[in-house]
Amino acid sequence: MNRQTRTGMLFSILLSLTLLLSACSTGVASNSSGDASGSNSTSSSTKTVTAENQAKTSEPRIISTVKGDITIPAEPKRIVVDLYLGSLIALGIKPVGTPEMNLKNPYFIKSLEGVQNIGEYETISLEKVLELEPDLIVTGNPDLFDSFSKIAPTLVVPYGELKNTHEEIAYFGEVLNKEKESEAWLADYDARIADAKKRVGEAIDPQAEVSVMQFYDKAPLAFGDNFGRGGQAVYSALGLNPPADKKEILMKDQLVEVSSEAIPEFAGDYIILTADNLTLEELKSKPVWSSLDAVKNDRVFIWSPDRSWYFDPIATLDQTEELAAWFKKISEPN
Repeated sequence: MNRQTRTGMLFSILLSLTLLLSACSTGVASNSSGDASGSNSTSSSTKTVTAENQAKTSEPRIISTVKGDITIPAEPKRIVVDLYLGSLIALGIKPVGTPEMNLKNPYFIKSLEGVQNIGEYETISLEKVLELEPDLIVTGNPDLFDSFSKIAPTLVVPYGELKNTHEEIAYFGEVLNKEKESEAWLADYDARIADAKKRVGEAIDPQAEVSVMQFYDKAPLAFGDNFGRGGQAVYSALGLNPPADKKEILMKDQLVEVSSEAIPEFAGDYIILTADNLTLEELKSKPVWSSLDAVKNDRVFIWSPDRSWYFDPIATLDQTEELAAWFKKISEPN
């Protein structure tokens, strides 16, 4: 699956999740992986092209993007953002507008008071964006550039360009004149990730295989390290092992539809499972699932889509700590 296809799939899935969570709320987390040892370098298509000291100046900044060079304010005050909201929040930046799904993010919902809803990911209201008078728009969707750039300078960082939490936070810290904030946030992140890894290392066999999946009766999904559902936390931050025979396809395609017959091939010693209104006892009654060692031995962590799909740096950190606590708990004698 190439990047363009994967990006299209991401936004389609975000739309589907929006509809799902909206329905659930009436009755309802790189791109950023959590690599604690990740590089501070940025991808070639997202490097700044200004002088070395530009980060410290109050002059407008020239940034190189996949859509060419753009000029942005040295310290933008009214930012509209879609995919990278978590990174902005981590840097202490509150945008003026973001898609509705982001406003439900449980990992930093308290930081979003006053942030305006600009619609869903695939149905952004350009009228609302225009009304907010942004001085910068940050998007992960290159297809929106032409429309957004008519309103304000638009920084496009396609999903997948920034490979891990370090790259993402460092990049936006540089671009948005928040280098000190990014360094401080990453230092705290590294310390907390190291502690979580230590706890997991003491709880499970280092050779254990861990699956990240989403439950559907007919065709469940399996995920790699950069497509949400806890993949960033499990594989990148905690450094756990996917099923060995499926590692290549999972890390290449990131999202794999699994036939019922193939579920055992994708099921590891532990399963991190996204499911809507499903308990472990109910899973034990399901064909195929009931035969899995992880299910029979209560080594399945089930969480709902409103917590698992987020893959921003803040969500990844909190998910990592949540999973570390679970691994420790199930390893202790009853």
